[in-house]
Amino acid sequence: MRTVLLASLRTHARRYVAAAVAIVIGVSFVVVTSALSAATKDGLVAGVGLPYRGADAVVSQLGAEDADLVVRRAAAAGDSAVVLGSVTGPVTSAGRVVGQRVDLAALAEDEALRWQELRAGRWPGGRDEVVADVNDAKAADLAVGDRVRIGAGGRAVEAEVVGLVDTPSASSGATLYLPWADLRPWTSSMWVEAVAYAGDGARAAARGTSAQVQPADEFVQERQAELTREVDVIAIVLLVFAAIALFVSVLVIANTFSILFAQRRRDLALLRCVGATRRQLLRSIRLEALALGALSSGLGLVLGTVLGRVLVAVARGRLAEGTMVEAAVSAQWYAAAFAVGLLVTVVAAWLPTRAVVRVSPLAALRPDAGVDLRTGAGRLRTAGGALAVLAGAALLGVAIATHSVGVMVAGGTLAFTGVIVLGPLLVPALVRLAGAPLRGTTARLAAGNAVRNPRRTAATTASLLIGVTLTTAVLTGLASSRDAVAGDMDAAHPLDLAITAVEDPLPDNVLADVRSTLGVRDAVVLPGVVARIEGIGRVPLLDAGAGAGVLRDETVTRPRPGVITLPQHLLAAGDEPRHVEVTVDGRTERLRVSSGDGWGEAGLVATATLASLGGDPLPRAVWARAEDGVDVEDLTGDLGAIAVNSGADLVDGLSERAWVELQLDVLTGAVVALLGVAVAIALIGIGNTLGLSVLERARENALLRALGLTRRQLRRMLAAEAVLLSVVATVLGTVIGVVFAWVAVRTLVDVAVDDAAVVLPWGQLLVVVLVAAAAGLLAGVLPSRRAARVAPAAGLALD
Repeated sequence: MRTVLLASLRTHARRYVAAAVAIVIGVSFVVVTSALSAATKDGLVAGVGLPYRGADAVVSQLGAEDADLVVRRAAAAGDSAVVLGSVTGPVTSAGRVVGQRVDLAALAEDEALRWQELRAGRWPGGRDEVVADVNDAKAADLAVGDRVRIGAGGRAVEAEVVGLVDTPSASSGATLYLPWADLRPWTSSMWVEAVAYAGDGARAAARGTSAQVQPADEFVQERQAELTREVDVIAIVLLVFAAIALFVSVLVIANTFSILFAQRRRDLALLRCVGATRRQLLRSIRLEALALGALSSGLGLVLGTVLGRVLVAVARGRLAEGTMVEAAVSAQWYAAAFAVGLLVTVVAAWLPTRAVVRVSPLAALRPDAGVDLRTGAGRLRTAGGALAVLAGAALLGVAIATHSVGVMVAGGTLAFTGVIVLGPLLVPALVRLAGAPLRGTTARLAAGNAVRNPRRTAATTASLLIGVTLTTAVLTGLASSRDAVAGDMDAAHPLDLAITAVEDPLPDNVLADVRSTLGVRDAVVLPGVVARIEGIGRVPLLDAGAGAGVLRDETVTRPRPGVITLPQHLLAAGDEPRHVEVTVDGRTERLRVSSGDGWGEAGLVATATLASLGGDPLPRAVWARAEDGVDVEDLTGDLGAIAVNSGADLVDGLSERAWVELQLDVLTGAVVALLGVAVAIALIGIGNTLGLSVLERARENALLRALGLTRRQLRRMLAAEAVLLSVVATVLGTVIGVVFAWVAVRTLVDVAVDDAAVVLPWGQLLVVVLVAAAAGLLAGVLPSRRAARVAPAAGLALD
């Protein structure tokens, strides 16, 4: 049997190519995932402890005000402390805008707590001196000796860049590092990770707050574990897609073996006739699968290693220093990936081999009568598939009612399994329906050939059906989520850009300058007065009615008469007051309070309310609406320069929106690219199945040629068959995917957004259908050319 095994591998090597490619892709996917996650994990863990290396204790789980209290108490006790966190603000230098959202962080006064590395210049000697990150300074064209203006309005700080530093930690970092005394005015909007504390008084300094105090080593270990878990979650998500690719590979390999063994029925039957036992045939065939799996898995390891190193190298070049290290896949991951590839191949070949050897030698020598779904086994299969679909649909209904993710996954899996089981009945019927409008001899022959063997037809389309269903569900789900997120973003950031004067009125030319800026679709000026508000102080009051034309959402920014809408950060923590007294030029009115954000440090009132308060309304804000597709950085930079020159603040909701949309775009692209791997494997399977089918129908094709079918007509027939199978699988997968996306939106998104709409990305769905049809056509090119090259006499002579 060893001779038979080697002869089979040599003879049928070309027919195993698609199965080998499927395994190579799946295994390499696992190795690439390991390389990316390991490089990211090691990079994060390596730098997370640097900001705490000079600390004895770490005070965490506290806000900026409590952090400021800890720093003050440390100084009073003779200890040292530094706040690790960041805040963003506008920065200008020599009349130009360095950035509207520049990261600012505190620099420790105690050199023992300075984890940054000085590269040029010197450390600050006191207030109004800063150091800049060396890489960010290059990008911002800052150098030692430059003067910068940090912030705008009354909180602005003028400082000199006295040094450039390197920040090797990926978990902490900023563009500019300021003494804490200069950074303190921004504590209301500062994000704080922790306070690094050098000395023995950390617990005393944190007394009276809800902060947690830990030894520095203990905190660093917990932080490393937390970051590692976050990376592991990403790796698990990627491995889910690898599992999908491997599952599709199982279908491709099983289909390949099934057709290949069906073609070799007579050869295997002859071996049985000359004395080979079932056990020997099983061992020989499974050794073929084992050899194929070992070779393909080995190639997958090599390909995955190369791709992993390339992707990590590209990522390291684009990300901040310290974010990733060089790719290094552990031996355990290599062993696991190899074992998975081997196991997948053996499992995929298991059932086809058992089906082959169960047939008696004499029966195998007779012509194959095909598959009849009207047998008892066929009816049982149909009933089981229908029951699975109904049970899955019931679970999906329960998932919508209970918003349970687990039930949704179970219901979707069960329902889709039922569809796969019903494939031999469902897919041929759809192929007949799709082929009915076709006219011409070749088209009718293609439709007939596509449904002649229902099980083979269903198996051919199953892998593509899975890939398209997943892709459609993800695209529709993301489009629906994007629509829901856009609604929330409109409420959270009702304005794209707002220039607000806190002290003096805006110059008369500001509105014209804003409207003439490239990328601004429209802009309006809002008149207002300066009022004294009970418990808050002097705050500009704007006529909100004047800004209606540029708003994305008027719910928050259009207060009713008698109501004042104040920025959330101006109100005291806890319950906001129900009413406040507002005084303008000695005239006081009591107004009802509501809160919001997104327009700067000003209160909003209705036109009638502003008129009743009196005073002399002057231009105090300009609200702008950006054009779609504008370059956000250029626009915010231009308007930032106008704001700075006017002594005003720029509130940038557009960048927040663009950042969220970028994340959704990246997520969409990554998911579609990952699912594309599964679809590519599926299309390889279709091409392989058609190729094997051409070999199986060699005599039939030769007979058609002998009866007058030309080579061109034969190629067109096989191409039409491939397109029919691809289009049917794609359309069916699209319908199922949209249904699954609707269920996911009702189950997941409805929890956060009431009555979230299901948005169908028609353009993307059309692209999926066209790409699948075109790929199906390409998949049939080589088999059709091979069939057309065989002369009729040679084809009829084949046994």
